[in-house]
Amino acid sequence: MADISVLDYGAGNVNSVIRMIERAGGQARRISSPEEVSESAKLILPGVGAFDYGMSQLHARGLVPALTTIALEKSIPVLGICLGMQLMCTGSEEGTLPGLGWIDAHVRRFSFADNSRLRVPHMGWNTVQVPRTNPLLATDEGEQRFYFVHSYFVSCNDPGDPIATANYGGKFVAAFQRNNLSGVQFHPEKSHRFGLRLMNAFVGDEHA
Repeated sequence: MADISVLDYGAGNVNSVIRMIERAGGQARRISSPEEVSESAKLILPGVGAFDYGMSQLHARGLVPALTTIALEKSIPVLGICLGMQLMCTGSEEGTLPGLGWIDAHVRRFSFADNSRLRVPHMGWNTVQVPRTNPLLATDEGEQRFYFVHSYFVSCNDPGDPIATANYGGKFVAAFQRNNLSGVQFHPEKSHRFGLRLMNAFVGDEHA
């Protein structure tokens, strides 16, 4: 079973992700350099905070070329979590910097009518719908609930990329997958048994 690299670039809750990987029976290693990225067999890109800050941190550490090589040329399995998922897209309404551009998608802010009782950020537990078979999320689990904390959501241009949706004033993408690249808007490391099941799938599936 391959070690799971968890990228520490100053914008992620790395310790919680490492603990969840270990609970799932995997071996996790914290990495922070381009050389370590290049040596990864599987990689998790966690993230919390603002889009431009996350991209600035990746650039400042010289990580973007190595990340793009493993993601697009070596086809190493990569899982983005929350901001990490958003950084995999082309850009965000939250900032001005381009994203990594691995997924044809843009990040948009939740916007509701003035009389809406919904608050931003979307924070707490929400049910996720999984419409099609995929390596990460079961389609036969019934109601699956995950923990979210976000003000922005991914809008995919390719209808084949989303593998799960949730509803918060309208349907939004909760997870996507394209070949070796996956992203989840929720926090599996905070989502108890459903998060553990997803991490089990990523840890154990050589093609996750």
